[in-house]
Amino acid sequence: MDFDFTWVLLGFPVAFTLGWLASRIDLRQLRIENRQAPKAYFRGLNFLLNEQQDQAIDAFIEAVQNDPDTSELHFALGNLFRRRGEYERAVRVHEHLMSRGDLAQPERDRAQHALALDFLKAGLLDRAEAALRKLEGTPYEEEARLALLAIYERSRDWAHATDIAQKLDSAGHGSFNGRQAHYLCEHASVFLAAGDDDKAFAALQLACSLAPTSARPLVDLAKLYSQRGQYQEAYDTLLQLEKAAPQALSLAAGLLVNIAQNSHLFNPVITLLKTHHACSPSLDVMEAIVRLEKDPTAARQWYLEHLEREASLVAAARWIAGGDLPTEQSQKLVQRALDHATKPLMRYRCAACGFEATQHFWQCPGCQAWDSYPARRVEEL
Repeated sequence: MDFDFTWVLLGFPVAFTLGWLASRIDLRQLRIENRQAPKAYFRGLNFLLNEQQDQAIDAFIEAVQNDPDTSELHFALGNLFRRRGEYERAVRVHEHLMSRGDLAQPERDRAQHALALDFLKAGLLDRAEAALRKLEGTPYEEEARLALLAIYERSRDWAHATDIAQKLDSAGHGSFNGRQAHYLCEHASVFLAAGDDDKAFAALQLACSLAPTSARPLVDLAKLYSQRGQYQEAYDTLLQLEKAAPQALSLAAGLLVNIAQNSHLFNPVITLLKTHHACSPSLDVMEAIVRLEKDPTAARQWYLEHLEREASLVAAARWIAGGDLPTEQSQKLVQRALDHATKPLMRYRCAACGFEATQHFWQCPGCQAWDSYPARRVEEL
């Protein structure tokens, strides 16, 4: 049977026509999809700029459905969910990104970081910790370590917090010696509660050497010396505190009183307190001096001396409690302290935002609310 080439010649135009039609249909569909995706994307951006988050989420979801391979849309959608507090949906978006095999490593690291933030915001600290640990060696390593440090401080896991702080310090992300000193002081508190004074003493000494200008290790070490009856060592430690962090000496004023009353160091202690009060008046230091003064009249005089330096309502109240008849000078000092203390009580306070002013406003200068100022002053509220 002879083959008729006429059918072949007729078939070529038909095949070409069908192929051309198929390609036109595919191109048209691709154009429609590409046109829909940018429109949905820009519509979402417009909603987002207008703070219409619900509509923005709907637009981004539509854009993701039209172009599921666009990672940036997934990140935008996940961030929106997180900002709205919809942490489960944010986790699903970022976990979907992590499951994609075609995702480049930088994008995978970014998705891992976003997933860790989702867990952190949701309060799932164990899952956040695991997610943050996976960011070691990535561009997000520093942020991850800082977040881990916050988690360990919050859960009072001082051992892991110390490890992270040492890594941050050695990586050149600032000095974390102060934080490590606090962690050692926390360890010392645990040791003291367990009755192990030697380990507590070693931890506090290490904290002092690690952060010599930090106040807490010196105060805690002086307390431990005092508890062990080593008053001279406690006093020497507080002398070091007065040089390293003089503003913190008031925190140890009561401890200095205890040292003076239980050792031969009465005169050095009272001299240190008076010298410090002359340079930096403090209520706690003033009270310590009054407790150590043997003459009641001289003791009460310290309240007036403090009032000459600071308009303190506490010092005035302490002086009035003595019951002596006021002199003209003392009455002026006490009156100055009372006037200073009552000034804030004479203000008007906005009920909407708490903005205080010396005059009444019908419209709050802070929050612009109308009729938010009560007609009564702060003291009368």
